[in-house]
Amino acid sequence: MLAEDDWLPISALQHLVFCPRQCMLIHAEGVWSENRYTAQGRLLHEKVHDQGISVQDGKLVARGLRLSSRRLGLSGIADVVEFEPAHGEGVGIGLPGRKGRWIPFPVEYKRGRPKKHNADAVQVCAQAICLEEMLETSVPAGALFYGRTRRRTGVVFDPALRGQTGELARQLHELVDAGITPPPEPGPKCKTCSLRGQCVPELPRSALSYVRRMVNTTLSEP
Repeated sequence: MLAEDDWLPISALQHLVFCPRQCMLIHAEGVWSENRYTAQGRLLHEKVHDQGISVQDGKLVARGLRLSSRRLGLSGIADVVEFEPAHGEGVGIGLPGRKGRWIPFPVEYKRGRPKKHNADAVQVCAQAICLEEMLETSVPAGALFYGRTRRRTGVVFDPALRGQTGELARQLHELVDAGITPPPEPGPKCKTCSLRGQCVPELPRSALSYVRRMVNTTLSEP
């Protein structure tokens, strides 16, 4: 179990799957730059979070819910957690001021469309694990809502996805604790990355090392 001061953002898992170098630049070096893609994503999340709590189609919908997991050493904010009426004895949890029992169903909002990798599924799975730990109940499934398609993609939190999520959380903490940012690995993903200017993936590694040495030397001068 990690102390709260050592917890990392849930969103860092998504960055780690997408690109370990990007992950370290953001979460270890504090580098950030916004482009139109990140701006659209930020505005989408802000719009979702501002809507508060409501009841829709018999579900209690909570937005901007704070989450954490001591086991994963992660914390963050869920875009949406829907609490669906539970059917069956001993299923779900009770909610203050609400009759019956309810099953949490996390929904993560994304700006674009479904991706070839499963970074988004890992992120919402981590949210489910947080909910299970905080509420002491089972969260079997959730969903990803994509802004480009305006559709939901269901996510089942099966043992394989849970195992991958736990392993990625472990790798994330090891990477951040080591404090070593991986070298660039140029690829198609670089085209839409907001950190392309800071990462400079096109530079040869020898040139990148030279630039770093020059910057460090300059910063160390009185």
